[in-house]
Amino acid sequence: MLDLNDVALFVQVVRCGSFAEASRRLGVPPNTLSRRVQQLEAQLGTRLMQRSTRNLTLTGAGQVFMERCSGAVDGLMDAGHELLAVNLEPSGLVRVAAPADFLDFFAMEWLTGFLVAHPKVRVDFVLSDGRVDLIADRIDVAFRGGILEDSGLFARRVLDAGTDGLVASPAYIARRGVPATLQDLADHDCLVFGHPSGKATWRLAGPDDAPAEVQVSGRFSGNTVQALRKAALAGMGIALLPSTLSQRDLRAGLLVPVLAQYHRQGHGVHMVYPSKRYLPPAVSAFIDLVVDKMGAIEELPPDAGE
Repeated sequence: MLDLNDVALFVQVVRCGSFAEASRRLGVPPNTLSRRVQQLEAQLGTRLMQRSTRNLTLTGAGQVFMERCSGAVDGLMDAGHELLAVNLEPSGLVRVAAPADFLDFFAMEWLTGFLVAHPKVRVDFVLSDGRVDLIADRIDVAFRGGILEDSGLFARRVLDAGTDGLVASPAYIARRGVPATLQDLADHDCLVFGHPSGKATWRLAGPDDAPAEVQVSGRFSGNTVQALRKAALAGMGIALLPSTLSQRDLRAGLLVPVLAQYHRQGHGVHMVYPSKRYLPPAVSAFIDLVVDKMGAIEELPPDAGE
């Protein structure tokens, strides 16, 4: 008779992608995991995977076995976790990866209330504009803007896409004039994301949503939207900013629209994590906090990034 524990370990090893990662996540020594999988292979009379301590590749038989068993293992694990979660208090460390300026608009007061409500939870923010590897960097939750790659991660939108529009400060417009056409932007200082050439291509939707694009350049570039917003407020050029970030500055007259008939569809902000299954209670509680607080944001505060 098959040992169902060995079957469950096999499924988890495959999902983790290596014995080393499975060892870290399951708290079981790699040699023990390897031995248990070997026992399973001996019982089945076939090899399930080609393996090393750092990676593995399923055989044809292993692929079929994984497809047949994973759903059953998930069902058993779900049943157990549902019973355990009833009385399980959130505890432990939640590691969160986010852009460098994330805490400028994700209020510390929200985190204070979260930690008061869950006294056994610790939160570690890893703030960087670089894209982290959730598994390799041991990240529980990451925040990402822009187009999401098909990475196999579970994604949940927490800030609507909205639209991006062209804006500039009144001082810049007074100094350089109003561009009459999209192609006039080529003769203006435009604020672009960092690139050695200082150039960028803006692909926009024009009147009747007709596609249009223009090559732009400028003497200032940055690697965050907040840097471009600050540069626009300082009169350094024309920026293409998310409406969630520019609305208050526009209402206050600190920025003015430029070529308002053109816009770009935004991508919003997503929260990503390795799987929606078997999330530790502390991680689930943090996700609930984010959905509750960020779901109510219609526009980012004017001092974000200050």
